Amino acid sequence: MTDLDTAAETALDADLLEGRGRPALDLLIWDAPNIDMTLSTVIGARPTAASRPRFDAIAAWFVEGAGGGAAGGDPASDAPEVEACVFANIPPVVGGMRGWVEALRGFGYAVFARPKTQPDDDIDQAMIDHIEVRRYSHRLRRLVVFSGDGRNFAEPLEELARTGTQVVVVAFSEVAGYAIGSELLEFIDIEDVPGAFAAPLDRVRLDALPPDGAWLRPTRNLREFVSSYLRRNG
Repeated sequence: MTDLDTAAETALDADLLEGRGRPALDLLIWDAPNIDMTLSTVIGARPTAASRPRFDAIAAWFVEGAGGGAAGGDPASDAPEVEACVFANIPPVVGGMRGWVEALRGFGYAVFARPKTQPDDDIDQAMIDHIEVRRYSHRLRRLVVFSGDGRNFAEPLEELARTGTQVVVVAFSEVAGYAIGSELLEFIDIEDVPGAFAAPLDRVRLDALPPDGAWLRPTRNLREFVSSYLRRNG
C-alpha cells in the first residue's frame, strides 16, 4: 500500500466516524406495550378500535417531517432514508394481533415481535439495541420514539441527543415527565400528531386545562381499590 492509499484510507475512516459516507436516516421506534398501557391509563378504559392510534396517519406525519416527499414523488437528493419500526410482545393466543401486524407491514412499518410467555418478557432491550445498530450503520439524523418509558429511554436518548441527533419523544403528557423535563429531548403529545386518532380522546390534559378548570374522573372504582388495599395490608 502506498502512502497515498494510506492517506485515502485514513480520510475514509474519519468520514465514517463523523457520519460522512453513511446514509442519513430518520428512524421511528414504537413501543407498543407502553403506548397501549398508557393509552388505557389516560382514558381510564380499555382502548377500542375507535380510540387506538392510526398508524397510517402517523406514518404520513413522520415521513413529511423527514422532508423530500414520499416514494414515487420528487424527493430532494439530500432527503434522509426513513425507517419505522414497531416493537410488540405477542401473547400465546395470537387472536386479532395477526391482522394488526399485517396491517402495520402494509403501512410500511417493520415489526419486531417477541413471544410473551412470562410476565417479565419484554422488548425494551431490543428497541435500544436497534437504535444502536442504526446509529452506526447510518448517520442518525432524527430519532422519533413513541414511548413514555423514561426508565429505559431517558439516558440513552439524551446521550444520543448530545451527539447531534434530533431526538423527539412522542407519548402522552400525563406519563412522559422524563421527556417534558429534559433540556435535550423534544416532546410531542401523541394526540397533537395530525390525524393520530379518529376522534379526540376522552381525556383531560393537565398541560391544556380550560380556564375554569376540569374534572378528572377516577380510573378505578373506589370500592374495588379499597378491597384490594385491604387484601394487601389487612
